[in-house]
Amino acid sequence: MARPAEYSRAEIPLFAVEIIENLEISPGVFVLSYRQKVDFIPGQVIKVALDKLQPPRIYSVCSGDNSELVSILYNIKEEGYLTPKLAKAVAGDNLFVSLPYGSFHGDHDPAYWIATGTGISPFYSMFQSGLSDQKTLIHGVSHLNQFYFEEELSWALGPKYIKCCSQEQDESTFAGRVTEYLLSLDSLPKDYKYYLCGKSLMVVEVRDILIDKGVPYAQIFAEIYF
Repeated sequence: MARPAEYSRAEIPLFAVEIIENLEISPGVFVLSYRQKVDFIPGQVIKVALDKLQPPRIYSVCSGDNSELVSILYNIKEEGYLTPKLAKAVAGDNLFVSLPYGSFHGDHDPAYWIATGTGISPFYSMFQSGLSDQKTLIHGVSHLNQFYFEEELSWALGPKYIKCCSQEQDESTFAGRVTEYLLSLDSLPKDYKYYLCGKSLMVVEVRDILIDKGVPYAQIFAEIYF
């Protein structure tokens, strides 16, 4: 299995693959998979398009590096061009994708994984790739049905899987946003790595909180979703 060459984002070409599965795992949220035998580093991204009419979108790989399938997690954006059409795709349809690329890499070092919404994708890839040792996962969502892969992560990570929900509550969740949870902590390990994945506002707010709590800037790594 060949390791993909390094390209700049503008140079990465697209090629056709066949969709194997497009499974709705929560209302309006899908895991789409295709077969590709190429090595990648957990945390990397791919470009995705259904045609050449619009520029491709970028998604984190959601599957493990030992899987025969490459998967992405996406939610339907009603005003968007790609995702409403992508949600109607079925097994056997063609998809245009790039090779995986990017520098948001997981490893075995002690770390916090901090995500909101579908920003869980790169961390689920890292988890599936056996990189969850010495990790704490903090996932923030608006509603309880948005804790994607909840059962598997809860069983494997136990108390190191922290769920934050801002609009609904149950006995297993922190009642509030990820930022509120982090602010509630007395301290955080300063020698850990901190990986952030979500929308730009969340990343900026969490980064500021971590720095205020004494985490060195060089220990913080971010992947922003648009």
